[in-house]
Amino acid sequence: MSDGTLRSNLRPGLKVAIILKKDQRSGTLTTGVIDKLLTSAPKHTRGIKVRLTDGQVGRVQSIAE
Repeated sequence: MSDGTLRSNLRPGLKVAIILKKDQRSGTLTTGVIDKLLTSAPKHTRGIKVRLTDGQVGRVQSIAE
């Protein structure tokens, strides 16, 4: 699994595991395909924020191989 804190590792169409805002306490991950990158910074310590193709928004925890 690759690093979700670097924007350069991510692109639309990539399958990732994200953590939704509501799941931050429990740590429950949601998997899906990136529709759009929402964080403009090249790096973010808690993960790059993305929108999945199903409309859910969260921070990338890992990239599914």
